[in-house]
Amino acid sequence: MRDEHAPLVVAALALAVLPFALDVVGLPLRTSIDVVVFAIACMGLNVLVGYTGLVSFGHGAWFGLGAYAAALSQRHWFSGEIVPPFLFAIIFVAGTALVSGALILRRRGVYFSLLTLALTALLFAIAYRWTELTGGESGLGGVTRATVLNLDLESDHAYYCVVAAIGMAVCYLLWRFHRSPAGSVLVAIRENEERARFVGYATNRYKLIGFVLSATVVAIAGALSVFNHRFASAEPLAVAFSGELVAMVVIGGMRSFLGPALGALFFILFREFLSIWTPQWLFYFGLLFVGFIVFSPTGLVGVAGRIIVPFRKRMIEAAAMAGRRITQDAELPQVYRRSAASAAPVLVARGLVKRFGGIHAVDGIDLTVKDRTLHALIGPNGAGKTTAFNLLSGLFPPDAGTIELEGRSIAGLKPESITAAGVGRSFQITNLFGGLSAEENLRLAVQARSAKRFALWTSAAAVAEVNEETADLIAFLGLGGIERAEAASLSYGGQRLLDMGLAIATRPRILLLDEPLAGLAAAERTRIAALLTTISAEIPVLLVEHDIDRVFQIADHVTVMNEGKVLVDGTVEDARSDAKVREVYIGSGAAALAAKPRVSAAGTTALLVVDKVDTFYGKSHILNAVSLDVREHEIVALLGRNGAGKSTLLKTVIGIASPGAGSIRVAGENTAGFASAEIARRGIGYVPQGRGLFAGMTVADNLALGRLKRMTGSGIHWDDDRIASYFPRLTERWHSPADYLSGGEQQMLAVARALAGDVRVLLLDEPFEGLSPAVTEELFEAFDRLRYDVAMIIVDHHLDLALALSDRTVVLERGAVTWTGPSHALRDDLALRRKMLWM
Repeated sequence: MRDEHAPLVVAALALAVLPFALDVVGLPLRTSIDVVVFAIACMGLNVLVGYTGLVSFGHGAWFGLGAYAAALSQRHWFSGEIVPPFLFAIIFVAGTALVSGALILRRRGVYFSLLTLALTALLFAIAYRWTELTGGESGLGGVTRATVLNLDLESDHAYYCVVAAIGMAVCYLLWRFHRSPAGSVLVAIRENEERARFVGYATNRYKLIGFVLSATVVAIAGALSVFNHRFASAEPLAVAFSGELVAMVVIGGMRSFLGPALGALFFILFREFLSIWTPQWLFYFGLLFVGFIVFSPTGLVGVAGRIIVPFRKRMIEAAAMAGRRITQDAELPQVYRRSAASAAPVLVARGLVKRFGGIHAVDGIDLTVKDRTLHALIGPNGAGKTTAFNLLSGLFPPDAGTIELEGRSIAGLKPESITAAGVGRSFQITNLFGGLSAEENLRLAVQARSAKRFALWTSAAAVAEVNEETADLIAFLGLGGIERAEAASLSYGGQRLLDMGLAIATRPRILLLDEPLAGLAAAERTRIAALLTTISAEIPVLLVEHDIDRVFQIADHVTVMNEGKVLVDGTVEDARSDAKVREVYIGSGAAALAAKPRVSAAGTTALLVVDKVDTFYGKSHILNAVSLDVREHEIVALLGRNGAGKSTLLKTVIGIASPGAGSIRVAGENTAGFASAEIARRGIGYVPQGRGLFAGMTVADNLALGRLKRMTGSGIHWDDDRIASYFPRLTERWHSPADYLSGGEQQMLAVARALAGDVRVLLLDEPFEGLSPAVTEELFEAFDRLRYDVAMIIVDHHLDLALALSDRTVVLERGAVTWTGPSHALRDDLALRRKMLWM
C-alpha cells in the first residue's frame, strides 16, 4: 500500500479496534459511537480551520441543525424511518450552508469568525425558545432508529457498524477532496489568499465550496448523534459546543488529516474519566487547551512526532538551494508562445489616476505596450510605478482613466478576472505560497488555467497536462533540483525567481514584472536578464527595475515616471540623455560613487565575534562552522551567491535563527541562544531584507517603538535629532504612516529604527535593494558617515558599492567561509573577484 493511502488504513484499523479498546477501559459501546460522531464533526470543521485557514466559532450550528432536521423530519414526515430523515438533514443543511456561506464569506478574518459566532447564538436562541417546534429547554425525544435491510439498528452493535461505515466513507470522501484541485486551492488560500487571486482563482467560490462541504460533514455527525441518543436538544447550538469542537481540532492537530479525529477521542476520554472526579472537568479541559496552544500548536500529532524523533535516524541535508540544477539555453515552453505578433498594442492605459488621501500616487499617466517588446517602467522611489502595476493588475481600482487589454476594458475588474483575461504579474516583495514546495506553487498557478481546476474528486497530482507544463516551466526557470523545497526556505533570489514563475504560469498575454532582479547576485542577474529577453520575444513584458545599466541593455522602450506623472516616454537613448531623468533618478551612477576614496575608521577592539557557528533549518544544514569578527567602527561586507547563507548568518547573530553549535560574543558576552530582544538590548541593530516596518504607524512611532527597550548604554545613543542629521528626509515625513512612504524613505526608516536607542553594531541585509540610483547614492553616503559611530555588517549584491564601502570582506559559499581579506583586494583584482564570487 502506498504511503498516500496510509491515513485510510489507519482510519479503518482504528474503527475496527475502537469499541474493543474502550470496552477494556470500561466504556460502553455508545461512547464508541460518540467518538466516531465527534471525529466526523472535527474532520468536517478541519476543512475550514486546518486546510482553508478560516476559523469558525459557530460550527456547532450545523451539528445542531442536522440533529433537529433529522429528528423533526422523522416525527412529521418519515415516521419510523431512519434513512430518509438522515438524507433530508444532509440536504437541508447543505442548502442552508450555501445561502449562509454566501453571506458570511463576504467578510474575512475576525469578522468571518464573529459572524459564525453570531449565527450559532441566533440559532440557539430560536431553538431554546421555540418550544412548540424544538421542545425548548426540554429538548425533543422519541427519535427511533428503525430497521434497514433486515439490520436492526436499535441494537448498539449494529448501529456502531453503520456509523463506522459512514465514518469511513466520510474519511475517504475528505481524503479525495483534499487531494483534488479544488482542495489544493483551499490550502493555497490558507497560505496566501491574495496570491491565489493573482494566479487566477476566484477564491470566494472555493471558500464557499469548502464552507458547504465542512457544514455538511458536521451535519452528518449531528444526524448520527441524534439517532445515537434518540434525543435532540439546543445544546449543540450553544456557543460552548462550537468552542469544544474547535478545541478538539486544535488539540488533535489541525493541519493533520486524522489529527482532529484523535482530538475527538482525547476529548471523549477526558470527559468520561475526569467527570467522575469533578463536575468542573471542562475548566481543566480549557487549561489543557491553552497548554496545547502555547507548547504544542501542532497538537497531539506534533507531540507524537517529537516523541519518535530520537528513534528515527536524523537526516541532514544541504541548504535548499544547494541541489539546484540549471538547464542551459532552456527555451520558453511552447504553451506560452503565440503563432504571430499582434500589430495592435497589447496594453493601452489612458489618463490613469489614483489618489491615497492627499497623495497623487498616479496622476494621469498614459502607457502603451506593444507585442513582443520589453517595455521598462522606471523612475525614482515614490514615482508611482508599483501603484501603476496595482492598477493594471486589479489590486486597486483606478479613480479615473481607462485600461484596455487587446481592446477589452479591464479597468476596475477583480484581480482574478484580470489574470484570467491575460495579465500576469510578480510582486516587488515576493508573494508566494510559503508553506508549499516550489513545484506545488507552480502547479497551482498552472492548474488555474486547467479545465479541471474545480474538480472535487480527481487527484491534483494526477492531471497529466498540468504536471507536464509544470515540469517544463521548472526546467525553463532553472529550478530543477529544488522543486520539492519549501518556498519559504529558498534563498531570496530563489523566491524572486519562483515569484516570476508564478506570473508566467498564468499564460499571460502581457507580463508585469516588479523588480525581478532585486537582491540577486551578479551571475544570477545576468541569467535572469537573458530569460527576460527570451520571454519578451514571445510575451510582451512591462518591467519595473532599478538596475539601470541592465535595463538600458535589454529594454526596447522606456517610460520614466516621476511624482505620479510620465516624465519621458521613448527609446533607451531618450531616457539616458534626458537631463531631468539624470537629475531625479540616475544621479552620479554606481561607478562614480564606488570610485570615490573612502577613509577607514576601523579600530582594533572586536565588538562582535562569531566562532564556529552551525545553523540548521529543520534538516537543512545552512551554516557550517562559520567564524568572523567585527571590530570597532569597521564595516564588514558579507558576500556570496544566492543561498550561500548570508541572511541566515545575520539572523543567527540577532537571534531569529538559533545556532546549533558555536558561540557568538557581543562585547565579550556569549549571546548564542539568547532571544532576539535580549540581543537587541546588547546594542545590535538589525535591518531585515524587506524592511519589516510597522506599516500603520508613523515615522515617529516606528522610531519610538524601536527605542523603547533599547536605552541600555550598550553603544552610542541615537535620539531623534541624531537620526535626523543622517536622514533629513524623514523629518519631512515625521507624522506620515510608514506605508505611505516611498521605497527609499522606507529603507531609510528601517535603518533609522534599527539605530534608535543605544546601538554599537548594525546588521544590514540588502539595504540597496529596490532603490533608485539617486536614493542608493544618498543612502551610501549615510552609511559612509555612520562608520564613525557604529560597526556594520553589510549584505548586498551591489558588489561595487559593498566593496567600496567596506573595510574587510568575508565570502560565504554553501554556508562556509571561503575567503576573508581586505575589501580593496576584491575591488581592484577582477580575477580574484571572479574566482571568489563565481562571477
